[in-house]
Amino acid sequence: MRVPVVHQQARRRRARYAHLLWNGAEILVTLGVVLMLLVVHQLWWTNRQAREGAERKVQALEREWEGEGDWGARDGAGSAAVGGSGSAPDESGAGSRTAPDSASASATDPRPRPRWTQAYAILSIPRLGLRVPVAEGISKGNVLNKGYVGHYPGTAQPGRAGNFALAGHRNTHGEPFRYINRLRRGDRIEVETPAAVYTYVVDRTLARTSAGDGGVIREIPRSTVRPSYGYTDPGYYLTLTTCTPEYTSKYRLVVWGKLGSMRPR
Repeated sequence: MRVPVVHQQARRRRARYAHLLWNGAEILVTLGVVLMLLVVHQLWWTNRQAREGAERKVQALEREWEGEGDWGARDGAGSAAVGGSGSAPDESGAGSRTAPDSASASATDPRPRPRWTQAYAILSIPRLGLRVPVAEGISKGNVLNKGYVGHYPGTAQPGRAGNFALAGHRNTHGEPFRYINRLRRGDRIEVETPAAVYTYVVDRTLARTSAGDGGVIREIPRSTVRPSYGYTDPGYYLTLTTCTPEYTSKYRLVVWGKLGSMRPR
C-alpha cells in the first residue's frame, strides 16, 4: 500500500522545521554561554587582575620609598610640603591645628611632577579597607582599568592648596570606589607620598550629579548643577568621584574631604 505523497511532504517539512529549531536552540545556547563568559570576565576576572596588579604596585611603591630612606629630610620637604614649616596641621590630633591658609600655597614643593600614568602615591580609606595606588591622569586603559585611582590633571597635588581630585571605577577593573557612598562625615582618608602622609577628613557628599559637572573638581569645589553643594572659600580639599548608579555611567557620585593633618615620612 502506497503512502500518499502529501504525507511524505508533510514529514519532510516537519523534519526541516525541527532541524531549524534545533539549530536555533544551539545558537541561542552558544550565545548565552558567550554572554555569560563575558559577564564573568567583566565582573570577576577584570576585578581579580586589577586588584592583584594594584596590590603589587602598592608594595612596589612602599619598597621604593623604604629604599630612599628619609626622603623628606634629604629633599627639604618635611612640614613645608604642605605649605611652610609650622603651618601644617599636627598629626597628634586632627583638628588640633588648622590646615595652612591659602597664602602659603606658593611654597615650593621639591617633588617633581609625576609623569603621565605614573603611580606616585597611595590612597588609604580605613573604613573601606582600601589601599590603592594613585596615578597621574584618568586614562581608562593606562590608569583606571588597572585598578588604580586617577588624579585629574590640573588639580592640586596631595597636601597642596586647592583641590586634590581623584577618579576611580565604581564597578569592574578593581572597583576601588565601589563603596565610597558608605563614607560618612569625619571618616579619615590618607594619601601617602615619598615625602609625607596627608590625612583628609570626609566633610560632604554629593550623591548624584551629571557626568559633565566640572565644578566639583575646581580649585574651590562647587557643583555647577546643584550649587548648594560645595564650598565658597579657598582651602585644602580632596575630591573623590565615581559613577552612579552602580553598573552605569550616567551620573557621578562625589565625596569631599578637607586636609586635617600631615606627618613627614
